[in-house]
Amino acid sequence: MGRIIIQEETEKFPISLIGKEAGVCWGGNTADQAKNYKRGLGCIRDGHGRTMEYPQIYMILDGYSARVIRELYTHIAGGPTRLQASTRYIDYESGFDYITPPSISKDPETEKVYREAMAGILENLQKLEAMGVPREDNALLLPLGMTTKVVFRTNLRNLADMSHQRLCTRAYWEYREMMKDIIDALVAYGENEGENEWKKASELLFMPKCDVVGFCTESKCCGRRPKKEV
Repeated sequence: MGRIIIQEETEKFPISLIGKEAGVCWGGNTADQAKNYKRGLGCIRDGHGRTMEYPQIYMILDGYSARVIRELYTHIAGGPTRLQASTRYIDYESGFDYITPPSISKDPETEKVYREAMAGILENLQKLEAMGVPREDNALLLPLGMTTKVVFRTNLRNLADMSHQRLCTRAYWEYREMMKDIIDALVAYGENEGENEWKKASELLFMPKCDVVGFCTESKCCGRRPKKEV
């Protein structure tokens, strides 16, 4: 499966930063870190979403499928940005890595069909390259299941909103796993820094949307929360 690397440019104390920036507008004592933290918690609990755009998150997403990364891009808005590994530099000699869904890997017969399809794509990529077709054109054959690498910058507000959609059981399984990996990586990043503010922020903000609104908004409900009566 993939891995998340939180880069050092990521804010170490997201809640205190929120409180500090809010304190500037409120005329508060921003030199006191404890007061900044308390003020930041208040902003989060009161739903002052704009303040949550200050903590920036820089991360590398490595080993997830091109399909799930394409879905990640639906959450790009305003401040967030990204760079993705180019398909021009795929090594056709050693092949490409790809994701095998559990629904396929659990059955030897379906896994055999899947792997044969991937091997067939690689074989035809090699044939086209030998025939002189540029790799940038051959890349159109590459499957959505191929793994890729992305450098992604976002902020706490955007990531919280993403978690509401992607921790829902209706989200694609790989995206749910990736979202959990991101949360785990941020919590680990905040360790050994005194108060682990990323752990606290994750407890307050990262959750499926049914936990946010108190009921299920989906037409097909998993039963985790009751559906709202209309």
